Amino acid sequence: MTDALASSSDERKLEESNNRILQFVEDVTTNVVQIQERVLNDILSSNAGVEYLLRQGLNGRTDRETFKKLIPVVTYEDVKPDIDRVVNGEPASIICSKPISEFSTSSGTSRGENKLIPMSEEELERKLLFFSLLMPVMNQFVPDFHKGKTMHFLFVREEAKTPGGLLARPLLTSIQKRSYFKEKTYNNPYTDYSSPKETILCTDSFQSMYSQMLCGLWYGDQVLRVGAIFASAFVRAIHFLEKHWRLLCHDIRTGTLNPRITDPSVREAVARIVKPNPELAEFIEKECSQESWKGIIPRIWRNTKYIDVVVTGAMAQYIPTLNYFGNDLPLVSTSYASSECCIAVNLNPLSKPSEVAYTIIPTMAYFEFLPVSREIGVPEPNPVEVVDLVDVKLGQEYEVVVTSYAGLYRYRVGDILRVAGFKNNTPQFNFVCRKNVALSIDSDKTDEVELHNAVMNASNILLPFGASIIEYTSHPNTSTIPGHYVLYWEISQSSENAIPPHVFEDCCLAVEESLNSVYRECRVSDKSIGALEIRIVENGTFDKMMDYAIANGGSSINQYKTPRCVTHAPMVEHLDSRVISNYFSPKPPEWAPGHKHWSTN
Repeated sequence: MTDALASSSDERKLEESNNRILQFVEDVTTNVVQIQERVLNDILSSNAGVEYLLRQGLNGRTDRETFKKLIPVVTYEDVKPDIDRVVNGEPASIICSKPISEFSTSSGTSRGENKLIPMSEEELERKLLFFSLLMPVMNQFVPDFHKGKTMHFLFVREEAKTPGGLLARPLLTSIQKRSYFKEKTYNNPYTDYSSPKETILCTDSFQSMYSQMLCGLWYGDQVLRVGAIFASAFVRAIHFLEKHWRLLCHDIRTGTLNPRITDPSVREAVARIVKPNPELAEFIEKECSQESWKGIIPRIWRNTKYIDVVVTGAMAQYIPTLNYFGNDLPLVSTSYASSECCIAVNLNPLSKPSEVAYTIIPTMAYFEFLPVSREIGVPEPNPVEVVDLVDVKLGQEYEVVVTSYAGLYRYRVGDILRVAGFKNNTPQFNFVCRKNVALSIDSDKTDEVELHNAVMNASNILLPFGASIIEYTSHPNTSTIPGHYVLYWEISQSSENAIPPHVFEDCCLAVEESLNSVYRECRVSDKSIGALEIRIVENGTFDKMMDYAIANGGSSINQYKTPRCVTHAPMVEHLDSRVISNYFSPKPPEWAPGHKHWSTN
């Protein structure tokens, strides 16, 4: 009787907590104008003495008109010199009145280095508050999923210390290593993970994946939702199961742990969970040994309600694979966040991936929007008028501009959003794409300029053979696991002598060596991207591709430019039908943890 009363009390407290959070969402989306004014006033008044704002002439003023007049809209490259000063040990007051506690690493500057986003303890707490909004929203659509386990694959990455002594690490690594995650997450009914925290905090990718998968299989029918942060990571986990299910079943049958798992804390944590269970091992073996893996997720985790992964933007390329493995289980993208700022929540989480609309949470930062046009031949107005959150127009596309509590002022995040509707008085947005990103498989983001420079560097290897690149394009190939970059090259050669295969392999490696550190980390450390491939196509291939584009109304001869990345299936099929040879990088590119010459922690 006592247990029943305690359970009833817990359910009541959870319901009350959920109702408070849902009411908070109602309130902030209704009173968006007042909240945004207050957020800007709070940021500017608390940072009135910051060097960056004084240099711009703000001098303690907090009104929106003066702020917009004096403070420029900036990119990371614009503010990098000030951030670097703090990185190297100068006072945080250069950019922020609050102490900078660490830097969140985010992919790619034009120099191929990680961006370093300043983070205060206050800002980290704000991000944790943001994430607490997600599950109460989800509970409206999938009730009672807090009564089971969550198999959510989470991983930490290498971290480094800046010259000034602060940690530099990805945001999710920071959250997962904080005491909040380690001590409180497992007491939260919505985050009762099947993975012990020791398996998540293990930096060895194989040991972490193996032990998390083993525990997820062990809990089986107790698992009510599965996923990872990004779709790419979850697809990689299922491929891992394809490759290692026999070993995993052996461990479940015998209650042991594969000797490749050498981390003592992981072995101890898994031993507390996994006991001999021949019946479960036999069931998993039966499912995994079938010829077809269609629907393998609900076949093994029979009570799973949905797959929790980001499938918007570049991750949309994994939707067919997830639908195949998940037998059309709902694919749920719960939120839209970046290292710079947590931005929006999906209030209709069971919507189709193509219809996902994120609702801005106006307490997170001061938001502005830069109108953009992605139509060929339609220039953006100059100067472009940056509009406030409440002034965006339905159907228009914008780049997000944020002013954060942690030292970013009118900062261009680089994401393109389209206004899809409104929740009360707050806009809802579809995520369209990253600005200027041509290729992305995992957390990597390679833009056209970087890709072009990498191709040009590699093309120098062909010069001694009298060869050059006539034209090229690329494709993010996710039909393999892990996915990999494919480059299509059409080459001209003055010599009749054949170019040895190793030369093209060297070209593959040269391209990879020229790409940013996040790409190289994914290749070397995370192994979430496979070896880059170059496919040599017949001469005339790109002319025919232009003919196809013009014939299908996409452009005129005067306007046509070869796309540096192709995803349109007929174009990819055309390119593949004219491939005469292909080559892969013979080894991974060079990469070392840390940032520049910093020491790893």
